[in-house]
Amino acid sequence: MTAVRTEPGSAAKSVSMAGSTPAVGEEAPDFELVNQYGEPVRLSSLRGRNVVVVFYPFAFSGICTGELCELRDNLAAFEDANATVLGVSVDSKFALRAYADKEGYEFDLLADFWPHGEVAARYGVFDPDSGMALRGTFIIDADGTIRYVVVNPRGQARELAQYRNVLAELGQGR
Repeated sequence: MTAVRTEPGSAAKSVSMAGSTPAVGEEAPDFELVNQYGEPVRLSSLRGRNVVVVFYPFAFSGICTGELCELRDNLAAFEDANATVLGVSVDSKFALRAYADKEGYEFDLLADFWPHGEVAARYGVFDPDSGMALRGTFIIDADGTIRYVVVNPRGQARELAQYRNVLAELGQGR
């Protein structure tokens, strides 16, 4: 599996295991998934705000919990950057509700449960052999354009500092 690090202004590479990852500068593929409360969340309805879409393998797993807890503990930095955080996994909304309640997540966890992994596949971060999303992050600006992509290999956590740097470059959106 290949890690993809794409900085603003450079071209994205493809992820060998999951297919083609949308490139920096492209419009983010729209989607609608339910959150941990069963409420629909549509990416395009968040226009006017920056959006950080964080795909992760599974709720309750060690590295995923560490990454999402870091997001939880630094949520004010995202809010200050006019950014909405969306966590996406192939878990059901019921598992995501239990996970959010246990860990105190106050951002949406979206269920890419059925059709299984369809949104992760559109973003090039679904591994059909294991049935899970890879560790992919997409930072989308207020106009719906992808400005940053990183996909880390299984077992390698992402760095929160990179998110902050990219959001600082984007400013407050509209």
